[in-house]
Amino acid sequence: MVFDWTLVQKALPLLGTGLVTTLKICSLAMLLGLVLGGALGLLSMSRIAVLRWGVRAYVDFVRGTPLLIQIFLVYFALPVIGINLPEFWAGVLALGLNAAGFIAEIVRAGVGAVEKGQTEAARSIGMRHSQILIHVLLPQSLRSVIPPATNELITLVKGSALLSVISVYELTRAGQAIIAVHFAPFEIFLLIALYYYVTVSVLAWFSRWLERRLPVW
Repeated sequence: MVFDWTLVQKALPLLGTGLVTTLKICSLAMLLGLVLGGALGLLSMSRIAVLRWGVRAYVDFVRGTPLLIQIFLVYFALPVIGINLPEFWAGVLALGLNAAGFIAEIVRAGVGAVEKGQTEAARSIGMRHSQILIHVLLPQSLRSVIPPATNELITLVKGSALLSVISVYELTRAGQAIIAVHFAPFEIFLLIALYYYVTVSVLAWFSRWLERRLPVW
């Protein structure tokens, strides 16, 4: 087998376009996941039992079902109730809702790991439960939350390849389109793997850099 370097040169910018779409989707999805997951993580520590059970049910559903099925639910089930989303935004929503379930657990574990004496000290000066969570426990848990949250972003980037099944023109879908024309799967899939590897390596480096910059409480 002869490695087709000419095709590789042609494919690089086309795959680059797909990578840009992948990064856009994952950035928006992670933003959604952080906001929703952070809120759910705090609600999971609420004194209201119904809220805790609701968050637990959501987290269990996200963790217990394949991401591919969740993508199908967002893309094919939402139109049944009148919500029609373009492929791009359906992908953002599906990945964001998935990330939120995992980040909720990350936040809950991180906040729960803060020394209990901090909570007792805050109560002694009259702070309410919600104030303790937001102003005392959450800031001190950031250092322990950052690494697993970044790992979730890395998982999100790799999982975004599944969006090709709903025709989102992300990195994997771009590669499939090239293969359909040139019939060179080895070269293209190798390039796709390299694109993912470089992206994930950069994210892992950023996670380590950010963790070193956070203050130690």
